[in-house]
Amino acid sequence: MQTATIFNRETVVLDGEHFSDCEFQSCRLIYNGGELPNFSHCRFDDCEWKFEDSAARTLAHLKLVWSVGGKAPVQALIKEITGGGGR
Repeated sequence: MQTATIFNRETVVLDGEHFSDCEFQSCRLIYNGGELPNFSHCRFDDCEWKFEDSAARTLAHLKLVWSVGGKAPVQALIKEITGGGGR
């Protein structure tokens, strides 16, 4: 677990990591699709979020679903992610 760490202009692989009270400044944050990371009271400033490997394939699949006429389920998923699903 990373606690009260300042990451500055670093590449940080997020899979399975736990961060508490950390700051990420101008970092490249990479999620590969493994175990979800955990963030508690962290701050992000001007970071680039990258999705690679399994995570990138999942996003590519969603793009494919969208392109072949599946806009409604993708929009519903986005609504759920952003909290606009009325829950």
